[in-house]
Amino acid sequence: MRLSRRQALAGALALPALAACGRRDPVGTLRFWAMGNEAAHVPKLVPAFESAHAGISLSIQALPWTAAHEKLLTGFAGSSLPAVSQIGNSWLAELAAIGAIEPLPEDQSALTTDQFPAVLDTNRIGGKVYGVPWYVDTRLQFYRTDLLAEAGYDAPPETWPAWKAMLHKVKAAAGEGNFAILLPVNEFEQLLTFALQQPEPLLREGGARGNFRSDGFKAALAFYKSLFDERLAPLAANTQISNVWNEFARGFFSVYLSGPWTVGDMKSRLPADFQDQWATAAMPGPDGPGASAPGGSSLVVFKGARDPAAAWAWVRYLSQPPVQARFNALSGDLPARPSAWELAGLRADPLMRPFAEQLERAKAVPKVPEWERIVTEMQVVAERCVRGQFTVDQAAAEIDRRADRLLEKRRWMLEQGRAL
Repeated sequence: MRLSRRQALAGALALPALAACGRRDPVGTLRFWAMGNEAAHVPKLVPAFESAHAGISLSIQALPWTAAHEKLLTGFAGSSLPAVSQIGNSWLAELAAIGAIEPLPEDQSALTTDQFPAVLDTNRIGGKVYGVPWYVDTRLQFYRTDLLAEAGYDAPPETWPAWKAMLHKVKAAAGEGNFAILLPVNEFEQLLTFALQQPEPLLREGGARGNFRSDGFKAALAFYKSLFDERLAPLAANTQISNVWNEFARGFFSVYLSGPWTVGDMKSRLPADFQDQWATAAMPGPDGPGASAPGGSSLVVFKGARDPAAAWAWVRYLSQPPVQARFNALSGDLPARPSAWELAGLRADPLMRPFAEQLERAKAVPKVPEWERIVTEMQVVAERCVRGQFTVDQAAAEIDRRADRLLEKRRWMLEQGRAL
């Protein structure tokens, strides 16, 4: 029987004593779970680690991202977790809540230095650091330099009003039937970016209730909606854009919000004679350069690891700036430690430097296990709003209602003193 996410989490919460024991790994063997692109490249780092740590043998298991979350939960419930794993930053709160991961020991506190503040903050839950950032990402804008130049701009402006004015001019320059920006209505990241640029938090009462009726969120939602109302963005989901790269190249849209993986896609999917016609820039904000959400993956040590010292040694090794710089060369992942950016030459790269600037202004999202479900509901309602089914006020109230329903169990746990 396939276990649902909710069933797996419920089972994990019901079996704290069993799960805490953990599967006993063979003496000298350190199991490590990695996902996707990272799983393909991390084995190249193993020989140097094993050479420097006699008696420790790494066993790496590759997991597809699509199955990784469920594998972690069922692994906890079934006492079969490895010693160390890569996990998505948005899963940290959930794994900490069920007691699956160890907080950072005091003797490993050096791992919290030389980090982007918002990324490290994502790993801090209830005053304790539970994960060590491994690689990072964030969203910013990719733009057509030639079409912006035709509109009279060398680079995108840094404030919402000026940025929107630019988008209108770019749309005019792009010609009939084209748009200025692509904001797929089924993706939450774009609205979340605008919302994080507001002073009010997205949840209130210790993460127990939604705060989407705040003036700040409504301002972000109104700005997001205006980009569709003024026909600067097509009212389309990402499944309706057959080929993002071709549409970007032909000028169907001139600005695209995405992460660092898109740099490689642009270089590999667009022709060589087009490579000088696009660039990257940090996000605008209401009154100046704006925030964005920190993303990426962190490294965690699970409770029940047979040899915690060896587990933390592996985490320390992967966190060394020279190792992170090498891993960037192997995988393309952006290093978590700013000093590794210097070693990898990323700050000298005009396409990558804006990512460092954006990460320095990033803001952590709410650290509650329900967050992924909340932002999914946020975007479902936001899409109905831009399609005219809700006003901004109605949409904000509806998102709050859905968030409060999802947070009902958290409120009960807070009342019982059991929530982090």
